[in-house]
Amino acid sequence: MTMMPQDSPVERYFASIRAALDGLDVFLRDDRSPLYKHGLVAQVVTGYVERLETSFECWRHHLDYAKSFRISRAESGFPVFQNVLELENDRSTAKTRLAEIADPDTLRDEMADFILRHKAFPKDLQRSMAERLYLERVQEGQVFSPLVLPETIKVSVNPKTMRPYYMVHWGAFDGASNLPMVYTAMVEDSSPEIVKMLVGRDGKLNSSVEIPLPVGGLLNPKLAREFDAFVERNSAYSLSLTTIATNMDKDFDDLHPKQVRRIVLGPFYSAGITEHNRRVNDILEKVANPANAWLLTWTIQDIFSKAEKPARKGLWSSEPAREEFHIETDDLDAARMGVSAYENHALIPHEAYQALYAAGETQSVFAGYQTHVISGGEVISDV
Repeated sequence: MTMMPQDSPVERYFASIRAALDGLDVFLRDDRSPLYKHGLVAQVVTGYVERLETSFECWRHHLDYAKSFRISRAESGFPVFQNVLELENDRSTAKTRLAEIADPDTLRDEMADFILRHKAFPKDLQRSMAERLYLERVQEGQVFSPLVLPETIKVSVNPKTMRPYYMVHWGAFDGASNLPMVYTAMVEDSSPEIVKMLVGRDGKLNSSVEIPLPVGGLLNPKLAREFDAFVERNSAYSLSLTTIATNMDKDFDDLHPKQVRRIVLGPFYSAGITEHNRRVNDILEKVANPANAWLLTWTIQDIFSKAEKPARKGLWSSEPAREEFHIETDDLDAARMGVSAYENHALIPHEAYQALYAAGETQSVFAGYQTHVISGGEVISDV
């Protein structure tokens, strides 16, 4: 298998993004993490981090036989969208392509035979082996697709409205910003047949109805396909959360979005690779161990309903219930984003944090961020 030099830019990039995702995974699984105050959000995001880790593992295998991989060096620090599309296409064709490639044992025997007979390295056979390893990994793992369809992970009943509500999540890799994003939504369902089936006489979830969570798609089967189509149209980074929540409210008369959340992973900074902050990059390049010369940021955005305008039924016309969403106008950034609240987070290795601290840059770099430093397999927050 052809190996790139360990100090090559490509290897350094893959090593640093792997370390960053590992660190984020540690942070998410720590019950002391500030993200745990968001309920199930840490658990949800962990699944998408695993998808990203699988995607990067696949891309690294892909480079062993095809030299096509680009990252957004000046903006997100993540791979460009074309890589995500190609990975998704390869996932759909992996089974067919694997059937056309000899099995690993046969390839190894043929490689050994070629070396003995020709006293040369079998490049074509090596390429076939690399392609096989890549396709096998693509086929067996869950990658971060351009759109990861919704899944319902929680069902309960709002005792005030006597409606069931769902917690739904989905993912999207934005093609314009080259950023992976995770969405969650708390949605009440006033569909008469769903209310009748799920809400018991005591105002609690009907215990006689078995719900095998998680459920692929929206729990309401009559709206599930339409909801999938909705998130496909309404998950772009360019859309504010207010727009997404308002569109959901308008498109589904029986669905009432009470809270919508977006977790934007990135930008990612890696010394000698990314170019979107020269000051940060210059300091990171002074970190002795290249594996610790990175910085990962993410943003959590929230929009929630402050009130519900009741449905109006008249002789000549009627209007369904509609949500009134809160935008925090006292905060200029929140108003600009179109959100009720937001948080900026940054994760950085201890060695890199020390380099920024020594340069007197921590306050300017991390202004407005909740900073988390990873050291010895643990994450220290609020430094």
